Amino acid sequence: MAGGEARAALFDGLASVAQALGSGRRAEIVDVLAQGERSVDEIAAEISQTVANTSQHLQVLARAGLVRSRREGTRAIYRLASDEVAELWAAIRDVAVHHLAEVSVLADEYLGDRGGVEQVSALELEQRLARGDVVLLDVRPEREYAAGHIAGARSVPIEELESVVETLPRRREIVAYCRGPYCVYADDAVRLLRARGRKARRLDVGFPEWRRAGRPIAAAV
Repeated sequence: MAGGEARAALFDGLASVAQALGSGRRAEIVDVLAQGERSVDEIAAEISQTVANTSQHLQVLARAGLVRSRREGTRAIYRLASDEVAELWAAIRDVAVHHLAEVSVLADEYLGDRGGVEQVSALELEQRLARGDVVLLDVRPEREYAAGHIAGARSVPIEELESVVETLPRRREIVAYCRGPYCVYADDAVRLLRARGRKARRLDVGFPEWRRAGRPIAAAV
């Protein structure tokens, strides 16, 4: 193969990774798997697709080396191939938000008015957790909490928050977090908590970003 052809083939091979992420549904899958491994049917439910369509998307990601799978009985369980895949997705997401005005508009349409949703930085939260003067809620699905969560967090999936809000303290600030900066669960949690008279903010990142920064994490026993 001539030098020019070899170079072109190399860059085509490198670009295959970007091509694998060139679908919103596959990007959603990577976002879900950044929380922990999931079965095909669980992923399908999360991204509102059929199991057949989800399996096709997973095969594209697998061929690009972005996901791995294992068998659990008759089920296929998928996970990200490495932390670098999660970092790649986070970088793509951040570049899109910072450089494409349309993405910011779409985020606003999805998340709604965030005027009443104040944020807390990961550094501030880590310091306050060490002092023990904050209540931290993980509002992701329970399975994601079990796979890994911020040390000191309590699992309260967003659909259960309404039933437990009256048991939460009024005098201590409550911080909610979920999958990432554009996860609507934490926003909804803050709105509900504030409506019930609690002082509440959301973490400005999600569990994957907290973990990659080397901050304290735990997993359910």
